[in-house]
Amino acid sequence: MRKLAIGTALSGALALGVLAAPAASADSPDLAFTHVKVNNGKAIVVGTTAKVKVPVTYTLARPADLTVDYKTNFVGVLLYRGSLAEQDNSIESDTAPTCTTTATSDTRVIESCTETLVIDPRESLYEAADAGTWKTAGFYGHGASDLDDSDGHISFEFGYDMWTNAATAKIQRAAKLTVNATPEPVVKGRTLTVKGKLTRANWASDTYTGYASQKVALRFKAKGADAYTTVKTITSGTGGALSTTVKASKDGYYRFTFAGTSTTAAKTAAADYVDVR
Repeated sequence: MRKLAIGTALSGALALGVLAAPAASADSPDLAFTHVKVNNGKAIVVGTTAKVKVPVTYTLARPADLTVDYKTNFVGVLLYRGSLAEQDNSIESDTAPTCTTTATSDTRVIESCTETLVIDPRESLYEAADAGTWKTAGFYGHGASDLDDSDGHISFEFGYDMWTNAATAKIQRAAKLTVNATPEPVVKGRTLTVKGKLTRANWASDTYTGYASQKVALRFKAKGADAYTTVKTITSGTGGALSTTVKASKDGYYRFTFAGTSTTAAKTAAADYVDVR
């Protein structure tokens, strides 16, 4: 488990260059992050290698006299697990959001903002606990630096504020599912053995590992038909193994379907066509 605490986003601040010039103020600004929506409200499905881009939209209300330049200061929305002060893991963007002003007054500016979180499973996800519901928070960072060492002295100053909100996001492990019906072709009335395997992303090992004790439906669509029907439901065994038998009655397609869980995404296997003679 990787423990994070407030202020560890300094690396993100450096990526944005916020320490390149003096900050305007060390005070916490009056910011509000509302109407936060992550990935258009859908679950975020992550495998073991591919980076996943996650859109985040929100409304930002800030003081009219606060300029956010993404050089000396920055704002954004992050995902985190644990408490706000003691985070078990967090994911934030290293690029500035795109914000459009929608309303202004003498004291307040309202902006509609969009940013993209990039989830790299090899850098952002580490353990089984990372699959599930994450919280969201708005953040504000500001910094200053004096890198002139001619006087034998340098300095870094960095401030960081976070505001939690009610929005959440679900991160799920990607699943894989296979199916193979034998023998092919098969004589009508004979027994078909249908096997497969259900696996899911294991972020600790960067591999897909078997997912046992899960309900999986065997579905069939006759040649020329429009829809699949469920033949039977079985339970995955050791290593995610699937195996069952059916009587061959007509040409058609067999596939396994996994409905998913709170931590693992749904998956349907590519169909296997069987010629019945």
